[in-house]
Order: sequence, then structure tokens, then C-alpha cells
Amino acid sequence: MRILVTGGTGYVGSHMVLALLRDGHSVRLLVRRPEQVAETFAPHGVAFATEDVVTGDVLDAASVGAALEGCDAVVHAAAIFSLDPRKAQEMLSTNAQATKVVLGAALDHGCDPVVHISSSVALMRHGGSGPDLPLGDIDHAYSKSKVLSEEVAREFQAAGKPVVTVYPGAIYGPYDPYVGSQTERFFWVVKGRFPMWSKGGLLATDVRDSAEVVARVMEPGKGPRRYVVPGIHMRAKDLYSAIAKAIGRRRPYVELPPKLGVLTATVVETVQTRLPERFHYPADLEGAEMSLRDTHLDDGPARRDLGITPIPFEQSIRDEIAWAVDAGHLPAKYRPR
Repeated sequence: MRILVTGGTGYVGSHMVLALLRDGHSVRLLVRRPEQVAETFAPHGVAFATEDVVTGDVLDAASVGAALEGCDAVVHAAAIFSLDPRKAQEMLSTNAQATKVVLGAALDHGCDPVVHISSSVALMRHGGSGPDLPLGDIDHAYSKSKVLSEEVAREFQAAGKPVVTVYPGAIYGPYDPYVGSQTERFFWVVKGRFPMWSKGGLLATDVRDSAEVVARVMEPGKGPRRYVVPGIHMRAKDLYSAIAKAIGRRRPYVELPPKLGVLTATVVETVQTRLPERFHYPADLEGAEMSLRDTHLDDGPARRDLGITPIPFEQSIRDEIAWAVDAGHLPAKYRPR
């Protein structure tokens, strides 16, 4: 099939593009910065023809419509991701509206499937989850923007439209071309400069498993579906022990009890909001709230229906560190043993 991908130069989106190309599909990219395409895919030996890169904005219906010409399916992975409250308004004004524009245009164009890349944060809530994947209740900007985006997708699904929602968790694994905030936090932990984690847990997934889910749902005529990307329910001990094992260095940490975790993150966030955005210590309040929800999600449908067996978490950590050393983001002393 010919597939339009938004957000295809990002961490998650680029891996999805690679998986689709591997399976023989033709991919067109809708991007704001076309120069980013070569930078993102050069390490993988992939080049795109001029006609396969459309410059535009996911908030602009005209550019989305132009990019859809000749396409059979869509993967909408474009979204602004940050847990920094200084970017709150940008996320709230972009993510849900972009979902509405892209999914609506794709369905009007007759695409099938239309894959919406959501996030496990849209499902994190007090009281736990269930087979129907009820929406989350975290009242912070990124989480709220993903819940609002999810409501758009579910409205289309309720009408029987072929929208497939995919929920990655906290992403680990190699090749993050932008070195986003999730990867930034990971580097702090590897370097031993982030020795605290809020009590609780959350879904953690390998970026390549997220891509594999997308590749395997790329079949028309199946109708609306929802898949949590298989992974592990990660707690502090899982992350810190996997990193310590990979680099051969102790990584002690303190698991903060709920009230202290929220208080600590609140203090850090209060100070940071008074500083320029380039100053960011990743002890974000929204991140603490995610762990404290401790929401276990059912990834059984993706394992059962799509045959996904997740990459072992320790392998994801080793691969991400090895890539980061090779790319110059981490010193060579952290190369996995």
C-alpha cells in the first residue's frame, strides 16, 4: 500500500516508517522541515524521492489533503511531546486539533486503515484499567492533550470508521533522532544524575515493538481496533537495575513515596517555570503522576491477535545505550559490557 505518515521523522514515527518500508509498502512523509528527513534516515541507509516528502502542517487541512493524494492508508504519529509545563499551551492547542484534521481528512479520502498513534498516558487513571481501556484522568498538559486526541479517535471508531489506535508506553530503544525529553531523562539516569523515582509503575515499551504493531495492523477491511503495545509494567527497580547491568556500574536510587514524589516534583517544577526553557531537570510533576497512577494495561490483544512478542526490557536498555554511545550522546565509558 501507499501510506502517508505524519511525524515520520520523530523517534516513534521513524521506526514505524522503517517497519513499513521493510514490509514493502510505499511511504509518503508529511513534514514541516524537509531537511530533517535525510538527517533522520541516513543512519538507516534510506533515502526518499522528492515526491515522497510533502512540506506542510498537520493543522492545515489543505496540506494534509495534498499529501493524501494517491495514498491508501495513514499513520498519524505527529504530536508535541513534553512534560515541561512551559510547553503546555502549545500541546493543548496542537495535538487534539491535529488528530481531528488528519484522521478526518484520511477518512474522507477513503483510507483504510487510519492508524492513530496515541499513548498509554491517555489511559492512566486511578482505579485501574480494563478491557475497554477507559480514558485517563491526569490533569496535566501532555496527558490531557492525548486524552482529547483519543476522544476524537473514539468518536470515529464509534461510528464504525476504520481507525486503529495504537498505545505505546514510555519508549526505550535505539535511534531517537531528536533526542526528545524521554531520551533526555534516560541519559540523566545512565549518568547517575537522576537518583530518584516516584513510587508506582507504568507501561514501558520498545520503540521497535511500537513500529511492529503498526506494521501488522496495516490491513484494510478490519474496522476499528485498539492495541496496547506489549511491554512491561516498569517500576524503578526495573529501570535502574537494567541500566546498572548494562553499563557495569551501580546506579543507586531512592523510590519516593507518593506524597514526597509529588512534593519534590512540584518544587522542581515551580523553580523551573521561572527559568528559560533550556534549563530543564526532568523531575516533572506530570511524570510523577504517571508513576503514581500505577495503571496496569492489557496488552494481550496485540500479543494474541498480532503475534507480538516484546523485545526483553534489558535488551531495549542495552541497545539504547549502545546507540547513544555510538552517536556521541553518551561517553564511551557507558558502552554496554
